[in-house]
Amino acid sequence: MSTPPPPNTDSAAPSDDGDDEPGLAPAPAPRPRASAALVVLATLAVGYTLWAAQALILPILLAGFFALVGNPILRGLQRLYLPRVLGALLVLLGGLAAAGALGNQLIEPASEWVRQVPREMKQIAPKLRNLTKPMLDANKAAQNIARAAGGESTGKPVQVIRTELNDPYGALTTTPKTIAQILAVVLLTFFFMVYGESLQRNAIALLPTRQQKKLTVDILQSIEREISRYVLTISIINTALGLVLAAALYWLGVPLNEALLWGTMAAILNFAPYVGPLIGIVIMLLMGVVAFDELWPSLLPAGLYLLLHTIEGQIVTPIVLGRRMRLSPLLLILALMLFGWLWGIVGLLLAVPLLVCVKLVLARIEGLEGWARLLE
Repeated sequence: MSTPPPPNTDSAAPSDDGDDEPGLAPAPAPRPRASAALVVLATLAVGYTLWAAQALILPILLAGFFALVGNPILRGLQRLYLPRVLGALLVLLGGLAAAGALGNQLIEPASEWVRQVPREMKQIAPKLRNLTKPMLDANKAAQNIARAAGGESTGKPVQVIRTELNDPYGALTTTPKTIAQILAVVLLTFFFMVYGESLQRNAIALLPTRQQKKLTVDILQSIEREISRYVLTISIINTALGLVLAAALYWLGVPLNEALLWGTMAAILNFAPYVGPLIGIVIMLLMGVVAFDELWPSLLPAGLYLLLHTIEGQIVTPIVLGRRMRLSPLLLILALMLFGWLWGIVGLLLAVPLLVCVKLVLARIEGLEGWARLLE
């Protein structure tokens, strides 16, 4: 009787290395993480580039902003079987004509106010002195008590005289640059509206798989549609706010041209939340003190502006835009400070649309929804 052969222990023994077992893929290598110093240096480099290249970046951003405002109107014209080039030309010419007509109405009162600022400031000083006379009397009384207690000082405060050198060639070098930037914004807006879709289509064609192309098309179209609708809606709301304020000022007795000037100012400043309305209230206070002699009528323009802004910010905009477009007030203030520091007044106007664009993009990308909720 023969004995069975011993079992093959080499094949039955489990392998110590999991990579040798059939059917198991090798574990992916961990992704290398950048050091904190490298991240800080990259952030500083990006910030410096945004500041140094603002002459190139700002016209592109402004043109994209205006193209987003005109895209919903352009899509409506395309439904009427109007060619895209002709529709873009009509939208652009209509916007330029409206801006030119408004500027023609506002240039005279604006120039008059600029010329009268020194005289108006001299008129404001006595009015403010009369309003603050009780506080000044109390301050003088406190100073007299301090002199009596510690001895009167005969020293006079040092007067500092500042001199300013005006460069006669500054306007000659600044004006052509400004005109060139305005023309660049107009041309870029037209080309964005006409060739934006074809550029997007050609960029999507570079993706390798059909599934990636379809997903990217859905994301880009939805984002572009929502951002265009948001920008157009907020522009209409701000325009309505300016018109209502102009009508209220005209009802108070302000001339029509000046009322339109202050309404336009309110509409533009409302693109910068919190900061813009605060500046507008201060300007309305100064305007009221100049236009009216009595105390309560002089406070009416600022009060009306504050009332209209409260209704717009707390009722109209949340109802029209909904919760999806809400932004954290803290992050909004930080964005206004950052973009205002980088790009000045244009940065203040573009901060909110840029932040909304970032939020919508993050909400559409899988895995980044938490960052979008962080902005709320």
